[in-house]
Amino acid sequence: MRDNAMPLRDLPPGSAPEPDDPDPDAGLAARAAAGERAAFEALLRRHYDRMHRIAWRLTGSRDDAEDIVQEVCCALAERIGTFRGEAKVSTWLFGIVANACRDHHRRGARLSRLRGGLAVLAGLARPPDGRDLFRRTWLASELARLDPALRETVVLVVGEGLTHAEAGTALGVAESTISWRLHEARRRLTLSGNDRHGA
Repeated sequence: MRDNAMPLRDLPPGSAPEPDDPDPDAGLAARAAAGERAAFEALLRRHYDRMHRIAWRLTGSRDDAEDIVQEVCCALAERIGTFRGEAKVSTWLFGIVANACRDHHRRGARLSRLRGGLAVLAGLARPPDGRDLFRRTWLASELARLDPALRETVVLVVGEGLTHAEAGTALGVAESTISWRLHEARRRLTLSGNDRHGA
């Protein structure tokens, strides 16, 4: 879907954002909710790359990110009618992606514990492959060491440029909570960097 992005001039009428429109996607979302397939596709094309990037940063895996975003896109066909305009469409979408990543982590943790227990019992633990190495590298990264709530906040505000208010809406918390989380993330990353350098 990302590789076949439709040029802006080819979007359905009313799909191009107006220069001063507070939410350039509101019209598309309303038309998509009314069952207009072209508007739904245009909305997904407009945001697919950022949704994928958020999922990748939160999971550390391109494959997992692809699976998550595909699931979100499928679910959106049913959920687009629930959008009430209380936030920007993009903020609402990014919140859905963040929730899907949380669900993915919970499912993965349960499955990993089960597989690990079975492998120990059966003596079938396989040697690590390239994907395991990448995952270990990602998990060892500074971002992955943060608590999930802090990581989500950093990804949305620092990585995607959302305002504190938008990130708060996407994650379902107050704007002041976002500010605190960013402060706490900076503090922890600074402490971690000092520990590594013997400061």
